[in-house]
Amino acid sequence: MKPQRTHRLFLTLLLLLPLLLAPSSRSQQPPAPRVVDLTASDGMKLKATYFAAAKPAPGVLLLHQCNRQRKVWDDLAARLAASGLNVLTVDYRGFGESGGTPLDKLTNAERANFVSEKLPLDVETAFQYLSAQSGVTHGIIGVGGASCGVNQSVQVARRHPEVKSLVLLSGDTNPDGRQFLRNSPNLPIFISAADDDANGLVVEFMQWLFSLSPDPADKFQHYANGGHGVEMFAAHEELPGMIVEWFGTTLRPGSSAASSKSAASQSREAKPRQPNILELIDQPGGAAKVAKQLAEARQHDPQAKLFSEAIVNQLGYEHIQSGDTKGAIEILKLNVTAFPISANAYDSLSDAYLADGQKDVALLNAKKALELLPADKTLSDAFRDGLKANIEQKLKQLSGTPQ
Repeated sequence: MKPQRTHRLFLTLLLLLPLLLAPSSRSQQPPAPRVVDLTASDGMKLKATYFAAAKPAPGVLLLHQCNRQRKVWDDLAARLAASGLNVLTVDYRGFGESGGTPLDKLTNAERANFVSEKLPLDVETAFQYLSAQSGVTHGIIGVGGASCGVNQSVQVARRHPEVKSLVLLSGDTNPDGRQFLRNSPNLPIFISAADDDANGLVVEFMQWLFSLSPDPADKFQHYANGGHGVEMFAAHEELPGMIVEWFGTTLRPGSSAASSKSAASQSREAKPRQPNILELIDQPGGAAKVAKQLAEARQHDPQAKLFSEAIVNQLGYEHIQSGDTKGAIEILKLNVTAFPISANAYDSLSDAYLADGQKDVALLNAKKALELLPADKTLSDAFRDGLKANIEQKLKQLSGTPQ
């Protein structure tokens, strides 16, 4: 009879098992996302969505690109929450459901102010909210950003040592951000970009970021196609899962060491073995060193090109915007040396001299740009027209005489 009792007890437990487990299973499901109202330090009202994990865990802040809004992150955020991480997405002012004037309605000066002053306020507001949530593990935050959100992600990490991991999609960062990454051997970064990105400089910039970061666990997911930022999710369904795994292994105590060691063995082989030419240009006095390298290379090949005109042009403007006008002049002089028939290169050098207060030299370079413009076949008609209008306006400003 004893075996029969045991058999009946086993059958009873088997029938009850789903009922016994049901409350436990429900308790492990993350709560539904909730929309929250935030107020930036200047009073601007922002909308955000908080995806809480089922139990206390690290947090992740996701920053959208500047042609989208926070809801593009919904699927990834839900997957991160299901994996056990707390996630916050936020609409910047002027985007989605937040207050403020849309970006395309701002003047150029207002856009510059948005990027340099207002956007960091919104991102900081979101970071502080996420950090203050009771379910978020103190001192362990990950940040992910796409396009304009890339620089903001890096800047948040600069300000807050609580940031332990980054995901950067299709974007770049400014000189201060690059210097921070150089000096951050314990900040793993996951980078992804596609060759068919509308911004043709993105892959080169992201390869540069990957090369300058000293953390051996860094990963660069490079695609031939996929578009810009979160557009890559549709073309590459595995990418969101890779991001979930990345944050899981880099933010959870005890799991990151093994993951980092494995990633390091792969990433070291992928890191460039020679100093990146852009890295050298970005350093004080680096443009002169690269000019010497270019001269030496052209002794063997008169058509040698060591770098992209467009990306060095962007570097020059970054230095103008940061107030380093002397550095910008040296960088843009290098571009003129490398691309002596480029109207845009001379126009940019003119802008650098103008920013430095050297109006006479700015005028000479603007005239040279206008002289080269008709024969410059590298430009689209739309870009040529815009450049011509810009040069003529500058010439009028500098000489008082329309050209």
